[in-house]
Amino acid sequence: MKKKLLILILLVIVMGVVLGFIYKKETAYKKTDAYKFKVEYESLNGKDTGYNNNTYRTVKIDKNNKIIYSTAGEIVKKIEKNETFAVYFGFSKCPWCRSMIENLVELSNSYDCDVYYVDVLDIRDKIEYIDGEKVITKGDEDYMKLLDLMGDVLDEYIVTDSEGNEYDTNEKRIYAPNVVTVIQGKATKKVEGISEELTDPYMDLTDEMIKESKKQLECIFKCLEETGVCTKKGAC
Repeated sequence: MKKKLLILILLVIVMGVVLGFIYKKETAYKKTDAYKFKVEYESLNGKDTGYNNNTYRTVKIDKNNKIIYSTAGEIVKKIEKNETFAVYFGFSKCPWCRSMIENLVELSNSYDCDVYYVDVLDIRDKIEYIDGEKVITKGDEDYMKLLDLMGDVLDEYIVTDSEGNEYDTNEKRIYAPNVVTVIQGKATKKVEGISEELTDPYMDLTDEMIKESKKQLECIFKCLEETGVCTKKGAC
């Protein structure tokens, strides 16, 4: 009887240790950028966007994703230090971003490559033309610095007014999504990771769209692989 009781006590102790370890590990994980990013994007799955009866695309983010939260200011400093890295500009409510984010995460894991993430939703400047007059809402100071530092690879900021007239603002723009390769402090390549066939961000993704998205995004990681920053898993 005593022997059975002793065994039972030992089992309880072992189970307590195991559960404690699991709890500690899970608690630590919930403090990581990987967890934060997964929750940020998956929490919108299937919810109403409040626009034309559309719902947010359902995405599944790997729990061990290699996304690192950053700010425009931190990216500026990395560039000024001549670092080599990839940065993703986007935001979780961006429907275009949600069409390519799973591919970005998959490739970053495949190449064992960190990707810095800057949420651009509220930091960009906004330019409007009202009755032909240019109206500017100032953006974050560090965002404006990034326009200068990455200008060689960024697209022009084109604005369309309420009557359909287009205006060239004579400024560059970081659109969402933009994924940029920076090599030794110089922006060398920018891709959106969106297939030309995807004309509506709420469309169902076909195999061809996904393939084209991956093809664009893989260019980013291949560039970094050449510098030695990333290495594709399983490569010789």
